[in-house]
Amino acid sequence: MKVLPFKIPKPEFDALIFQKDKGLLFFDKLHQHEEIQVSLIIEGEGTLIVGDTINYYEDGDVLIIGSNLPHVFKSDISSGQRSHMQTLFFTESSFGIDFFNLEELKELKPFFKRSKQGFKVTSHKKLMFSLFEGLENASKLECFIRLLELLKLLSKCSYKSLSSFIYDKIYTDIEGKRMRDVFEYTMNNFEKPITLSTVSNVANMTKNAFCKYFKKRTNKTYITFLNELRIEQACKLLLSNRDLSVAEIAEQTGFQNISNFNRQFKTVKSMSPSVFKSSKKN
Repeated sequence: MKVLPFKIPKPEFDALIFQKDKGLLFFDKLHQHEEIQVSLIIEGEGTLIVGDTINYYEDGDVLIIGSNLPHVFKSDISSGQRSHMQTLFFTESSFGIDFFNLEELKELKPFFKRSKQGFKVTSHKKLMFSLFEGLENASKLECFIRLLELLKLLSKCSYKSLSSFIYDKIYTDIEGKRMRDVFEYTMNNFEKPITLSTVSNVANMTKNAFCKYFKKRTNKTYITFLNELRIEQACKLLLSNRDLSVAEIAEQTGFQNISNFNRQFKTVKSMSPSVFKSSKKN
């Protein structure tokens, strides 16, 4: 089983890697890699954890994940969709240490700054889709040219950051396995009661040591992280299954009572579940 850090497989002299992921689900282990990741979601939906933040991905998303930024895709197989993603991997020094410092490429600087927290594109997506088309069979030169065109768009597009905090150290294998185990357990059991004692055992730590460990690496408490994950799942149910009542959704996402669910939802989304549902419908 793979743990952090994760190596992108590539030929020795290739500076830019194109990768196609197609199957029932995406690679679902928490990992980080030196390469910056520019991904196009062609098909599939699910939860994406980047750094300290829970996000939701779906068809048509363009996602950028920065160098050594821990992340994990949790595909939603209940949707019945397959998972299909195309990705370009490269580092800031792939084409030479000073390549992106050339005066001619200074306008790409915003991309590298944004990538440190990861981001989701909210404009220019049609143009980006067209640049991805045919990459699988394109020559290495054509891939490189299209990358520069993509970076130009990604430097000026509208976007939403994927993470609010950066732990700027590379995890050791032991740390990587510990965090991976905690994230996996949480994503697989969020709808059940989870205590700090239980998750501390998963991390093989005392409760106090785990709380400090998790807060240092995510800048938030584990309970805050758990509630945010549950609220993101609740948002999905509010939008995809309109026959479920708010109370039923609260129960299905791990909240023991409706009042706590409403309180936590408003903390995360700054609105009530009912207002969220009606606003998205409109």
